[in-house]
Amino acid sequence: MSAATSASILLHRGDLPDNVTFGGSIAVDTEAMGLNPHRDRLCLVQISAGDGQAHLVQILPGTASPNLARLMSDPSVTKLMHFARFDVALLQHTLGITVAPVICTKIASKLVRTFTDRHGLAQLCRELLGVDLSKQQQTSDWGAPELTPEQQAYAASDVLHLHALWAKLEALLHREGRRELAQACYDFLPARARLDLLGYEEPDIFAHRA
Repeated sequence: MSAATSASILLHRGDLPDNVTFGGSIAVDTEAMGLNPHRDRLCLVQISAGDGQAHLVQILPGTASPNLARLMSDPSVTKLMHFARFDVALLQHTLGITVAPVICTKIASKLVRTFTDRHGLAQLCRELLGVDLSKQQQTSDWGAPELTPEQQAYAASDVLHLHALWAKLEALLHREGRRELAQACYDFLPARARLDLLGYEEPDIFAHRA
């Protein structure tokens, strides 16, 4: 199954429109110029309510995105992410907000799929959903003024299946008795992101080293 099959992709420049509404749970992903949030700017935020529609918000340098910031910090809206630690840090740094509540499918996979070290989004979608995600555009230039149709399709694919993926992983968490532990990890993610932004990736303050 192709990740972009029958998907509706809406591209917004600068911010979400005022009239866009979502339910209580949204899938979120980001694209940036690199992996250092202090150096590499946020370029794109992808959002889906799990309804086959993806909203892509192209972040414009020097321009505020108040509607996006309100959504990302709304305590009544759960944000589903894969490797949320990075996305939360990037969004908090760029938008000046606290991103919560958050659920991370990568953390869920690591808690219950201990028989493998393959926890990437593409692997999980293939193994749990039978969906093949193309990663060809992963390292393309996300800061380009105009995004290609291929970039847009790739960006959308990273959020279109997160609701279904989380449903599978949450069932496994309940089966293994680790749903409460996963929630404790998710509740800590905004603070973990702040620690990362302060440079506490290394040294790890939780490690037993002098």
